[in-house]
Amino acid sequence: MQTKLKFPDNFLTLWIFLAMFLGIGLGYFFPGIAEITDTMSSGTTNIPLAVGLIIMMYPPLAKVDYSLLPKVFQDKKAIGISLLLNWVIGPILMFVLAILFLRNEPDYMIGLILIGLARCIAMVLVWNDLAKGNREYGALLVALNSIFQVLSYSFMVWLFINILPEKLGLAHFNVTVSMADVTKSVMIYLGIPFFAGFLSRFFLVRLKGKEWYNRKFIPAISPFTLYALLFTIVLMFSLKGDVIVKLPLDVVKVAVPLIVYFLLMFFVSFFINKSLSIPYDKNASIAFTATGNNFELAIAVSIAVFGINSQQAFVGVIGPLVEVPVLILLVRVSFWLKKRYYS
Repeated sequence: MQTKLKFPDNFLTLWIFLAMFLGIGLGYFFPGIAEITDTMSSGTTNIPLAVGLIIMMYPPLAKVDYSLLPKVFQDKKAIGISLLLNWVIGPILMFVLAILFLRNEPDYMIGLILIGLARCIAMVLVWNDLAKGNREYGALLVALNSIFQVLSYSFMVWLFINILPEKLGLAHFNVTVSMADVTKSVMIYLGIPFFAGFLSRFFLVRLKGKEWYNRKFIPAISPFTLYALLFTIVLMFSLKGDVIVKLPLDVVKVAVPLIVYFLLMFFVSFFINKSLSIPYDKNASIAFTATGNNFELAIAVSIAVFGINSQQAFVGVIGPLVEVPVLILLVRVSFWLKKRYYS
């Protein structure tokens, strides 16, 4: 059953842009906000940001019918394509774009590569839900990304930042990211809402029945995804609002390769899936999973390795500044493509 959002989808893009401008304005006119929110951190985890992301992800994960996951897992073609797009094509494409656009800005180049290596495990659930993608596929692909992220992120950072740039004669870097730090990020941003969603469905369906769960509970919690999304956007952009306003050309410098990346990944993913006769709902799940990135992890790693005021951390914040409006527009594009190719 598809549930409708409490406020009109037609105004979602407007709300997101207003939240972005509000966050930037707060950060610029009240720079002390960044210091206040920084005091509410545990290690590299910003607690208000984590709470916002967990609340944002809980409703989509509560909608998932987890009993269907074993059946979904049997579709090896779709899963194989998703892993190829996420862990081969995506990182290589971002690496190439970082070199093409930022080879003379090595700190920005590293920040961009870190984003490309951090595959999406959070906001993709929101985009997937809005685009009417397959929830079970979305949940499974996000879970697979989280596993691969824990196992391979440290190696990928070593390969794409420490080894390949030196082999290509660009620069020599020495960046180390521990598996423990990646595991912590995955457990916070995916583990908590994943288990909360699973337990909600498991117990409430047994207590109240599936009809009540789908018709009463899901519509009641669905708006919290977008409320939390808007809160998270305001908070993220307030942290670097003053820097974004003072360095507009640097924002553009980082934004251009990101926009190219998001567009290329989405359309390449969509048309590869279409050529293989993958249905729209699965296609949308795979395409958005491949297109989005785990900016929470990229920001956390940048802060831990380079510092909160580093250029790498700046790039991490610019990531969602670009990703949020581009992905919400791609949701609309996906509906147009559905109408054109899946009529």
